[in-house]
Amino acid sequence: MTPWAEIFLGVIAVATIAMAVVQIGVIVAAGRLARRVDRLADQVENDLKPLFTHLNAIGRDASRAMALATVQVERADKLFGDLAAKVEETVTILQANLVTPAREGRALLAALRAALGAIRSARGRGRQTRAEEEDALFI
Repeated sequence: MTPWAEIFLGVIAVATIAMAVVQIGVIVAAGRLARRVDRLADQVENDLKPLFTHLNAIGRDASRAMALATVQVERADKLFGDLAAKVEETVTILQANLVTPAREGRALLAALRAALGAIRSARGRGRQTRAEEEDALFI
């Protein structure tokens, strides 16, 4: 072997050892980074767990409030529906009990008025007849 071959062989050996040391360093750094990321994930999970618990409670309360509001709206709808039916029934009863007798009373008044008009016209004709008789006697 030539001395140059031994030198190149030594350079290759040193470079291989340097590469191995660098790779071991990268593996150690990656392990440390993985442990730090794991600790960070645990810390975030522990910090956010109460927040998610509160969010679940808020969601349950909102759901319960919506259910109660729906029941109240349905009650109000039923109440207004019943009220409208009662008002309509009352108006119908009032029309039947007030308007019909009022019409009959109006018809009765019209008949009375017609009777009085007939009596007045008969009186008026009777007076004219007497006046004509008196005129005939006056001459």
